[in-house]
Formats: sequence, structure tokens, C-alpha cells
Amino acid sequence: MERIICLVIGYVFGLFQTAFIYGKAHGIDIRQHGSGNSGTTNALRVLGKKAGLIVFLGDVLKTVLAMVICRLLFQNSAPQMLPLLSLYAGTGVILGHNFPFYMKFKGGKGIAATAGLVTAFDWRFMLVALVLFCMAFFLTNYVSLGSLLVYAGFMVELVVFGQLGKFQMSRNLVYELYVLGAFLTIMAYVKHRENIKRLLKGEERKTYLHKKNKEEINSEKDA
Repeated sequence: MERIICLVIGYVFGLFQTAFIYGKAHGIDIRQHGSGNSGTTNALRVLGKKAGLIVFLGDVLKTVLAMVICRLLFQNSAPQMLPLLSLYAGTGVILGHNFPFYMKFKGGKGIAATAGLVTAFDWRFMLVALVLFCMAFFLTNYVSLGSLLVYAGFMVELVVFGQLGKFQMSRNLVYELYVLGAFLTIMAYVKHRENIKRLLKGEERKTYLHKKNKEEINSEKDA
């Protein structure tokens, strides 16, 4: 029951589509521009850096809040399950973000929400994710590559920490944690399958934070 409650709480928080809401507040439907994706990268490309930052922070915050609420809710009744329940809450947020029922299940790709998940789950995971993403992005300007590396790193860290007993849970719960992490990782890679194909072909669109490449950005195929 605790797992279901955390999933539901997370999904409700995930329904707060920051990019869609921000776009509507500025007179556009973000789903009809750029890649049609309701997420941070598309908001950055279509609406600019300020929008990208606001959307990113909004998506991070909703995940952090959902996970913190679930931890507080079960800290006394199920303290031995907190890492697992926290991850269930984060999973619910990503599902709500990626598949919002009121938008015909067409949302974002869950990467900013994942940043919130990693942040709230364990600060050490956050540091590794930050290094992996920044290294990939600033060397290649590929947001998708950085995002995929974050998920790969997250899965590896889960297993390493779990095998070292860092989560202080029973072996069965730790294995369940692995399954949940694997589900999130597989879902992320499936959502990015077109990006992966373009990366392999050298056709993936790059994202720049400086203005001199604006014309190049607008001319490239959106990721």
C-alpha cells in the first residue's frame, strides 16, 4: 500500500507540466513548437534561456517535493523502506510528467524531473549526475547524451551502493530498488530512442547557451 500511495502522490505532482503552463502563460502551446515536447530542452529552444531555467527548476522542484512528502509521511511507519518509497515517489513524478492523462499522455521526457529525483534521493548521486551531464554537454552540446549518461550513472550507483549496504534495507528491498531503477533507465532510453539514432548518425541537434549560434539552432532538426 505504501508503494501505491507514493506512486500516486508522485504522479499527481508530475501532472504539473511546467513547460506547458509557462508556454500558455506566454500565449503559446509548447507542444506545437519545436520538437513538440513539453520539457525543459524544448522550452529553452523555443522560449529562451529564462524559460528553460524556470521550467527546469519547476520540474526539479515538483519531484523533490513529492519525494520529501513521502519520506515525511512514512518516516515513522516504514523507516526501513524510505529509500525505496522515495524512489517510488520519484518514479510517479516522472510517469506523470511523461504521460499526463489530461494531455493525452504526451508530456516531456522526464530528464529535469530525473534531476530532481537524483537530488532528493542522495546528494552523492546528484554530484555524480552533475559531473556526467556537464562533461557531456559542454564537450558536445548534446543534451540528450548528457541525459542518457545521467541515467546510466544512476543505475550503476544504485547497484554499487546497494551491494555495499548503504541503503540499510533488507536484500529483497534492495533488489526491488534495482528493478525500479532499471525501469526508469529503460523508460528514459526508450523515450530517447530517436535521439540515440541521431547520435549514432551524427545528426543529433545541438543546444547552445550563447546567442551566436541562434541561427544554426533554428536551422537544425529539433531533438
